[in-house]
This record gives sequence, structure tokens and C-alpha cells, in this order.
Amino acid sequence: MRNPRIFDEIDSFVFSIEGKKLGLYPYFREIISEQDTEVFIRGNKKLLMLGSNSYLGLTNHPEIKEAARAAIQKYGTGCAGSRFLNGTLDIHEELESELAAWVGKEAALLYSTGFQVNQGVIATVLSGRDHILMDTYNHASIIDGAKLSMAKISWYAHNDMDDLEEILSGIPENKGKFIVSDGIFSMEGDIVKLPQLVELAEEFNAVLMIDDAHALGVLGDQGSGTSAHFGMTDKVDFIMGTFSKSLASIGGFIASDKQTIEFLKHHSRALIFSASMPPASVAAVLAALKIIKREPERIETLWNNTRMMKEGLLSMGLDTGLSESPIIPVHIGKIPTLMVMCKRLEDEGVFVNPAIPPAVPPNDCLFRISLMATHTESQIAFALEKIEKVGKELGVI
Repeated sequence: MRNPRIFDEIDSFVFSIEGKKLGLYPYFREIISEQDTEVFIRGNKKLLMLGSNSYLGLTNHPEIKEAARAAIQKYGTGCAGSRFLNGTLDIHEELESELAAWVGKEAALLYSTGFQVNQGVIATVLSGRDHILMDTYNHASIIDGAKLSMAKISWYAHNDMDDLEEILSGIPENKGKFIVSDGIFSMEGDIVKLPQLVELAEEFNAVLMIDDAHALGVLGDQGSGTSAHFGMTDKVDFIMGTFSKSLASIGGFIASDKQTIEFLKHHSRALIFSASMPPASVAAVLAALKIIKREPERIETLWNNTRMMKEGLLSMGLDTGLSESPIIPVHIGKIPTLMVMCKRLEDEGVFVNPAIPPAVPPNDCLFRISLMATHTESQIAFALEKIEKVGKELGVI
């Protein structure tokens, strides 16, 4: 017998079923090719990929593929255990050293996914005695880490430093205070106001953590992130990053001072009780990092592509929100219009990602464009042409 207290919500979920019946369901699309500027989906239909987080276009780079193959030949396909016990390879430690130097911190620690970094770090360093202050647009992994920590959670309005200051001023001086924010926000594409954030952290004696999942390879010297972009690396206590975007792999890391990293190695449950990153993934990141340092022109091209796309969208009268990065949201409004627009764009050969509540506020649904350094000007022009065509067809433009 299905317990109604458990299954009522499950049984009443019909969003995906109804969407599939209408032919408008936009999620879990099967890609049958490599992740590049163009992909093939089920049915062998070619689409221009505007939904990838591969900002520097490295997921298909031959050097990275070869590095992954070589790592499998040497180490096998997995580590068969956690970093804490039998799962630490020399390349894990090599990558940690390279990452720490790249982002300007004393030490770094690898986790198996980016999600685990935020869960594992926040839940380990905070407790019920502490206060965590979070931007309302922070990533879900930050939210889950905060909940696991049992710290008192306070939300400040998006990038609103006055609101943050007011909250901080109401917390007793003897309480631990931990501020965490995305560097580049994953839906709106805007950048954290780091100078003001640092000023408040110093004034109220708060620890500061920046999630650079979408900023590595995009901002800062050699793509080393938000803190480097603002020249404030020494003012940020924790720098978090992921490998599933510019670094062409999967996994994540936290960078901080040596003592903090040593503490996390011996207390972070997400690290100790998870299998370590597989050799091929580690080797792929090492190879990607070398290419990023060797070819800074990739970042320049990424920003040129971003400007071209954004200028084209704005010239149509579309609302790109707060974007100031290669993440460009196109605000559409209600769910039905968004779903039809995304399906029509797919029909026209363009792959975009729809965002609906709870990822975005009600009646402010959007599709999210992500630019890559490897997109060509002709591909961007093609995308703009199709967006304008479909936008006019649906009365969005």
C-alpha cells in the first residue's frame, strides 16, 4: 500500500507527463554526439548548442582526450575508494597544487563533484552556533550545504549590499558570520559586487566564500576567477570551483589556507565518504588548465562572442536582465510561452535551456544562452536570426 503522506506529491506530479504529451518537454534531451558548438540529438537532428557550460570550448580538445586516455592506461578507470583511504593518486595532489597556485591560495582540495564541494565545505566549517548569509540567487548546492550545517540562515536581496549590511548589523559580535555568494550568478549572468562584499566582511569580522563555478576560465588573469578579476584574492577566505564548465571534466575543489584545507581533509564527510575523482577526469582538468594558461586568446574570443550575442538580442528589444557575462538570460514571462519558444527554436536548429520556477521567480521564466569561445560569428548570426524569427512568430518581439 502506498502511504499517502509519502506518495501524494509524487503521484500528483504531472508536469513532465503533460509536457511530453504536448511535444513541448524540453529536458533530458538525448545528445548522441560530442559536446561542441553543434550537437546531434536523438533522431540525428543537428542543433547549434547555446546551452553548454563549456565556456572555452575545451570538452572536445584532442590534448584533453589524449590526457584522459593516457591516465586510464596508467591508473585504470577508477580509484576504488575515497581520498582519505586508498583513493589518493599522485595526479590528485598535482592538480591540487596547480589549482592553488592558479587561484592564488596556499592549498586546494578536490571533491568528486562541484555540488559536493559546497555541501562538504559549508556543512563542515559551520555549526548551529553560526550565522550564514546568502544571496537569494545562490546555487542550490550552497543552499543545501547551509541547511546541513545547521547554521542560522539569513538571505539578503540579490547583490544588495545595503540589505546585507542591515542583516550583519543585527548579528551579535560574538557569533560566527559566514558570507557566501556566487561569483557569476548562474541564471542572471551578473557578477557579485565583491569590493563591497569584502568591505562588509572586514567591518563585521565575517568569513567570505566565493563560488566560482561559472567564473573560472571567464574572469580574472588567466581565467583564475572573480577574486583575481577584482584584485582581491587575499581578501577572500574560500574560493570554490568546478571542473564541469571551462575545465572540461567533472569534479570540484575548494582553495584556502593550508590549515583550513588540512582540517577539511579530516572532517569533511562529503570528501571522506565519497570515492575520489577518477584518473581520467583528473588528467583532463590538468590538461585543460595548461591550455587555458597557454591560450589566453580563448577568453578574449569568448568575450567578443558575448558582446556580439548580447548586442544582437538587445537590438531586437529582448530583455537580457542583469547579464554582464557569457551567461545571457532572455526573459520571456510565463511558462507556456517559454516552452513553445524553446521547442520552436529547437525546430529551427537552436538548442537553449529553459528556466522555470523554482529556478526563477514566477512569471519571469527565461531561456538561458551560454556562449563558448569556439562559437563562430556566423553561428551567432544564425542564432540571432532564428531567435528573432521565433520571437516575432510568438509575439515576444
